[in-house]
Amino acid sequence: MNTPAPIEERLRAALQARGQLISAHDLSPARPPAGRPRGTRRIRRMLTVATAITATAAAAAAIALLLSSTTPHRPHPAPPAQHSTPTPASTSTVPPPAPSAIPSGP
Repeated sequence: MNTPAPIEERLRAALQARGQLISAHDLSPARPPAGRPRGTRRIRRMLTVATAITATAAAAAAIALLLSSTTPHRPHPAPPAQHSTPTPASTSTVPPPAPSAIPSGP
């Protein structure tokens, strides 16, 4: 079998010595933090609120678009007629139509 390299032996010895320094008392759970939440909790809360607002706005826009595209387009009523004043006859260079030479009737 292979013998471990000297550097590996030194690493194993250092890790074993370090492991012997830890006791059961060192492994007990730490006290919970006290005071106001800071850092990631605060950022996470702000992101949650921003996401909720964005989702609500997107849903409202989608509903408005859906409702506006499904309603039939109603034609706008025609504007009321305006009274116009008669204008003097204009002089035209086009002659009036001539009567037809074909007799009508039996």
